[in-house]
Parts: sequence; C-alpha cells; structure tokens
Amino acid sequence: QILDVVCAYVKPGGRLLYSTCTISPRENQENVEDFLERHPEFSRGKMEQILPQAGVCDGFFYAVLRRGQVRETGKSQPDTLERPAFDPEKGGGDMTAMDGKKTDIKSLPFAAVEEYITGLGEKKFRAKQLYEWMHVHKAASYGEMTNLPKSLRRQLDEETDYTCLRQVDCQISRQDGTRKYLFALADGNMVESVLMRYHHGNSVCISSQVGCRMGCRFCASTLDGLERNLAPSEMLDQIYRIERDIGERVSNVVVMGTGEPLDNYDNLLTFIRMLTDEHGCHISQRNVTVSTCGIVPRIRQLAEEKLQITLALSLHASNQEKRLELMPIASAYDISQVLEACAFYFEKTGRRVTFEYSLVEGVNDAPEQALELAHLLAGMRGHVNLIPVNPIKERSYAASRPASVHRFQNILEKNGINVTIRRELGADIDGACGQLRRRYKER
Repeated sequence: QILDVVCAYVKPGGRLLYSTCTISPRENQENVEDFLERHPEFSRGKMEQILPQAGVCDGFFYAVLRRGQVRETGKSQPDTLERPAFDPEKGGGDMTAMDGKKTDIKSLPFAAVEEYITGLGEKKFRAKQLYEWMHVHKAASYGEMTNLPKSLRRQLDEETDYTCLRQVDCQISRQDGTRKYLFALADGNMVESVLMRYHHGNSVCISSQVGCRMGCRFCASTLDGLERNLAPSEMLDQIYRIERDIGERVSNVVVMGTGEPLDNYDNLLTFIRMLTDEHGCHISQRNVTVSTCGIVPRIRQLAEEKLQITLALSLHASNQEKRLELMPIASAYDISQVLEACAFYFEKTGRRVTFEYSLVEGVNDAPEQALELAHLLAGMRGHVNLIPVNPIKERSYAASRPASVHRFQNILEKNGINVTIRRELGADIDGACGQLRRRYKER
C-alpha cells in the first residue's frame, strides 16, 4: 500500500528505490512482482538481498524500480494519484469548477486565457480584453464586460465558471479601521480576509484553504479540520472584492489567513504569478508574503522558484519540545530541519526570512526562552516578529502581557537579533484566524 501511494510521485524516467528488513528473499521477490503487475509503467532495475549475519542484523533488501512507458501486459491501471507537472504559463492545481464540468476561467494565467479564447475561434485581442476585465477592472460578472461581444459573453457564461465571492459579513474596527471580511464561495463554504491600513498602503491578508489540517493549538482555523483547497481565482478574488468595496488599491498581500499555503502549493504558485503579472494587478513580488508552519520539502521547492516574495515561518517556540507542544507539524519536521530549509531559502533567493513568534502567557514568553531563541537564530538572515497571541474561546491560551512582550524583545535585541512587535490591529473584532467563520457557522 505504501508503494502504491509513493509511486505516484515518481516522474517518467525517474526511479523509485525502496528497502525493507524482511528476511525472506522469496517474499521480497513476490512483493516486487506484485507491484510491477499493478503498475506496468515501472520496470525492475537492480535488486539485492543482503542475507542475515548471525548476531549482527536481521537482513536487508532493496530494489530500484524505473518509471518509463507502459508495458503491454493488458493490466495497466490509470494512476489516479499522479499530479501534472506545474506549468507557470498554464497554471497548476485543479482549474475545473466544483462540478468538474466547467473551466475556472479566472484561475487561468494570461497565456492560458489566450489559448482558451483563440480555441473558441475569437481574435487574440479578445483574450487581453477579458483578462483586463477580470484582473484589472475586477469585474463581478461577464455582464460588466461591455466591449466584449454579447455572443462571446453568452458563450463564456455557458462554458466557464466565473468566480466572484459574495460578502457575507464585514466587521470594522472602531480603533484603527481594520476590516475583517467573511466571503461565501460558490459551494457554500466560507473564508476570511482582513484589510489592514498602514502609512505605506493597504495590506490584505487572505486565506489559502477552507479550514486547515495543521492542528496548531492556538489557532481557530484548524478546529474543524480542512475542507478543501482554494483555487487561484478564489484567492485572487478576496483581494478584488475588498478593492471594490473600499474603492482603493491594495499594495501588499499576505497569505497568512486560514490554511497552510504550502499545503496548496500549485494553486499558491499560480496565484502569486497571476497577482504579480504585468497583465493583471502587477503587484511587486517583494510586496507579497507567504506564511508557513514549516513544511520543509515545500520550503525548499519554493526556494528553487527564485521568487522575490517574503517567506514567513510560524516558529512560535525556542526548542523542539515546546514547538511540538504547540504545533503538531513539528513531529514531521524537527526545528533544526525547518531552520536549515529557511537558510536554504535565503541562499537561493537573497530574501530574509521572517520568524513569526506568537507569545502565549506562561507558555513561551519566559526570559530563558527568549535567550534560547536568540541562540537558536544566531547567524540566521532574518528577523523575529513578536505577536501577542489572539485568544480564542476554545483554548485556554492568553496573550502575553505588554511587560513580558517588551522584556522578550529586549533580550533578543541585546543578543543581536533583529526583532519587531507586530502592531495589534482589529483588537475589538474577531481578530484570530478562523474566528469569524467559526462564529458564523455556530450561529
């Protein structure tokens, strides 16, 4: 069963190497033959059985299986787990609608929209018009696209899904004007977004998933688990609906709302490329921040993309034991592995990493933990962002007191760590990720 899952990640021409401590040579041979019967696209490479050595070991077997063309056995089965390679021109992830029948037109990058429109027999300039209506003018429907022929609009309406989120609620802070939006998706699910106003411009924090499966103890987003990933169009439209609502442009985007962005990797990448594309919003990549709880392979993969976005790591602890207590992801990736991946990200992109540290009273805000954090991050190219945690009723965690926050900051600064305290915005509204959505569902 393990091999049946893992083989889906082997590219054509690639190799799968697996090993086992099973002693019986015959059993190992049968396992290989059974696998090859189920997956005829693989062929057997080198196999070796290292027999037991008395009193030393239990034995060892390994096999190399190569993925090539499907062999003519009459038993070929479709590989339902295999994912298509990501193409930055055509996008990635699931671009079909929820019913699987219509094209999600707003999730298609510019080149793919050109291909789609010319495939309908239209001139290429119509694709540019359509793309600008979707991503520059932020049209809510095809009806607003007045310079497109009615026949084309009618055909698009019949053959595609046009994503336009419906605003369900908007809480506005009386203290600082921060706005927390609740949007309804086409399938009835809901997501949250937050507009924050700064002197340098408007910043929007968006969600990347409906719910979350990472299980961080202090977060409301993960209480009900993961429903599904968001399509690029659903991530983009959070920004578009907010811009239309306030009548102002958004200059900074933070993917730090509900969900783990790197758990929705292909759609995230398409979203970033479309958001920063000259044909659309054309927001600078340097004004885009992506937060992650620390999925090491994805951090390294993102580094290889050599984007100029900012990576923010949800660290929240000064050692592995405490991080495991707060964040279940730590059981999969040790804190040292996560920091090595962050160093790799800087090496590949030249972009400093932000280390998010939510301060929980009596849990991770002690002076000795500040000192331990300083030693942990010594030599890292990045800075620490201290965040007094937003309390949620389902957890007993409380935000650290201002005196504890400033004491923590001072210890880090004295030990050479760049550190800031995040300005608390929207304290009088449902500020924590997932709170507004959860309370609406309860009502």
